[in-house]
Amino acid sequence: MAGQGTHEPGSVLTARIPATERLTGWGFVKDVAARAGTTPAIARRDAAAVLAVVTRLAGPALRGRILQRLPGGYALLFGRAQLQQPPHAA
Repeated sequence: MAGQGTHEPGSVLTARIPATERLTGWGFVKDVAARAGTTPAIARRDAAAVLAVVTRLAGPALRGRILQRLPGGYALLFGRAQLQQPPHAA
């Protein structure tokens, strides 16, 4: 209900300067919670709901490529187990 202290999620996330450091999945959740004025539990639930839709639309191949580029901790937000990545060859 607009006008009663709630915000559209998109405006909450785009109204502020984005973070300049790479956030882990948990860091992302805490940042969303702070920006939205809510708890980390609610922010995690909401982010996971949005990313579940992204996953359905993008498909598993694109989701995999997205997760490879993100820091640790995002797989759970996409509804996947966080698997340990193999060490990079030197």
